[in-house]
Amino acid sequence: MNILYKETKEFNPKDLQDLFLSVEWSSGNFPEKLVIAMQNSSTVYTAWDEDKLIGLINVLDDNIMTAYIHYLLINPEFQGKGIGKSLVTYIRSKYKDYLRIVLIAYENETPFYMNLGFEIGDKKTPMFITSLWT
Repeated sequence: MNILYKETKEFNPKDLQDLFLSVEWSSGNFPEKLVIAMQNSSTVYTAWDEDKLIGLINVLDDNIMTAYIHYLLINPEFQGKGIGKSLVTYIRSKYKDYLRIVLIAYENETPFYMNLGFEIGDKKTPMFITSLWT
């Protein structure tokens, strides 16, 4: 397997749709919105198996202090091969001078992120509002 990593914000909606739906994320049902979201992200790194998008990480940042990892997803066929770790490594390198890199992880994902140096915040609770898409 020869994985190609690249930094890009230009996507075919179908590529994003296929990747997001491969991990059963409902945002994959809105590929045109995903294209715009990636274009408006501060940083997007991707992983490709030939011409197939198999992984993606995107970051929103304030240009000086905080970078927020919004999406990190790997097609299940390619999970466990170090692709997610590589994408996080690119982000940690790019944002090494920032005070904080933040993300929200599902409970079953916390061991993965902890192995990469992330910590669970004491007395902190992630909060969000999810708009219902109709």
